[in-house]
Amino acid sequence: MARIKPQALLLQSKKKKVPSRVSVPTIMLYGLVVAVMVFFLFATYKHWSRRSMIQTQDDLSNTEGENRFTEHKKSDVDGPKYAFITTSKGLITVELYKDGSPDIVGEFVDFCQKGHFKGMQFSRVIKHFVIHGSKVDKPDATEDWTSRGKHYSRLDTSLKHEAFMLGTSKTKNEGGGFDLFITTAPIPDLNDKINVFGRVIKGEDIVQEIEEVDTDDHYRPKTPVQINEVTLKYNT
Repeated sequence: MARIKPQALLLQSKKKKVPSRVSVPTIMLYGLVVAVMVFFLFATYKHWSRRSMIQTQDDLSNTEGENRFTEHKKSDVDGPKYAFITTSKGLITVELYKDGSPDIVGEFVDFCQKGHFKGMQFSRVIKHFVIHGSKVDKPDATEDWTSRGKHYSRLDTSLKHEAFMLGTSKTKNEGGGFDLFITTAPIPDLNDKINVFGRVIKGEDIVQEIEEVDTDDHYRPKTPVQINEVTLKYNT
């Protein structure tokens, strides 16, 4: 048997250890597979990130909507805080006593929503006493209001009720609905005849301008002065 030389054995051993070379197409295929996997993972991540962001925005929108609805509902329950009385002489802003006179304020709001005050005339203007808006003209009530006005003008002002208070008659006139009084001077026994449910906080000069109009012997303005509209403002 022929003996293999040591050099030949060494060469054969080296040939076995050297790995076979990978072809270029195989490398390109592996690279393509890796690229597709990376692209797929990135697209999946982007999709779920965007979906999570949209869901978060929807949750925030729903929360804000619920908060607005809750606040609006609460405002409706609480009732309006202010009333803006637009007259032919200008704007009168009134703060409503919704806590002190909730029933009267509720009735006032109801008439506002029905448009009751639109076109209402100031039927009586008694200087240093009240201006009275009503849709019913009752001559028999004139004497009472006139005598009261003359009487109060001679009283000590230190004991009188505040001026610029908003109220309505305790005794409703048939078919007259809801009338309005705004005092132009302090009145001692205001609550005996009027349910006070607010006060003028802006537009006192407009009240005084109405108070100064010329009137006839029955304290009816010679030139009509009316309420154009009344709008309400809630706590929003």
